Amino acid sequence: MKDFWASRPRRPRRGRKIAGVATGIGNRYGIDPVIIRVAFVVATVFGGSGVLIYLLGWLLLPEEGDQASPAEALIGRGRSHLSGAFTVLLCLALIPASGWAFSGPGPFGAGFGLLLAALALFLLHRGRGHQRRPTQTVQETGMQVPLNTEATAGQASPAGVGGQESPVWDPLGAAPLSWDLPDPEPVPAEPSPPEPRRKSRIGPATLGVALLVAGTGVVLHQIGVDWFSPAHIIGAVLGVLGVGMVAGAFTGGGRGLIGLAVPLSVAGVLLTSTSVGDIRGGVGDIHERPTKAGAVRPSYERSVGTVQLDLTALPNSGALNTSVNVGTGDAKVVLPRDADVDITCVNGLGAMSCLDMTHDGFRGERTVNDDGPDGPGGQKITMKVNVGMGSLEVRRG
Repeated sequence: MKDFWASRPRRPRRGRKIAGVATGIGNRYGIDPVIIRVAFVVATVFGGSGVLIYLLGWLLLPEEGDQASPAEALIGRGRSHLSGAFTVLLCLALIPASGWAFSGPGPFGAGFGLLLAALALFLLHRGRGHQRRPTQTVQETGMQVPLNTEATAGQASPAGVGGQESPVWDPLGAAPLSWDLPDPEPVPAEPSPPEPRRKSRIGPATLGVALLVAGTGVVLHQIGVDWFSPAHIIGAVLGVLGVGMVAGAFTGGGRGLIGLAVPLSVAGVLLTSTSVGDIRGGVGDIHERPTKAGAVRPSYERSVGTVQLDLTALPNSGALNTSVNVGTGDAKVVLPRDADVDITCVNGLGAMSCLDMTHDGFRGERTVNDDGPDGPGGQKITMKVNVGMGSLEVRRG
């Protein structure tokens, strides 16, 4: 592990598709990068661990010419070309990627994928770790390479060096002590470069306050404070970043905050123009097929994941009221064939099929009252299905 970390792959700046993780691993161990990319795709499809492993490689593998990886540079252990704000975004992206990966069904979850990736790296390093070891460049080490100061041929060595004395032959026929040569004129000293400007702490301080505001907003939302919706939380974080950038304009810092403010602004625009599900529902999938009305929950919620609700096994009598809320993912509801339904479908962004009504794109909302092919009478179902981003399907069995 210690040798792998010291000689870990470097992400190249050329020939890469996204961040150069696959290309760096391929170059380090002499493997076609296409094979590594295919492995990432397979790990993503079967279990979802490919995205998580790629993000970890992006954070932990340094780029060519950098002193450290983005994760190390974020804690002050070297320098990286990747900005601190973007590194923080990658760290935040690990949260949904981990939730998606660890919720994978069967043996192909994130644990199995991470174990296979670690085993593959171990075997590669054990078999080919001595080959193609990366060499540190001048830019990576921060040192200066000394110039070649060897004496050229024909130069006389000073007296007493190497056991030889300097020659006493004078081509002008004069004694060396009688030479009267003018003193060399002093060479003006080159002006010293200006001292580097001290880095402002506005950026890190603002980032810390923004993370604190975001965490506090999420906690307040989860305990039931309705004002702290996802759009309001992002708005509060953008307000903190805006104050930090204004203060940084006067102190020469805070430029890296732009990399965080821009994607958050885009997300804020999407959240205010679409309907996003509740973020209190957790991560993962829900698959239920209740056989009696008492087994139906008042609501089915997922922040990230899938909700599949099959109501076809319920008896054709009585009334029930429930809802399905998905922040990012899919919602699929199967209704009994003859039930009288009063259903509202809302989809912020994605494809929606609500019985016989379809919509694709931004902000789709439909309300359907359908008594089924047998007409009024029988079971009565009132339901609202809400998806922030993803697909929504409601149909009869």
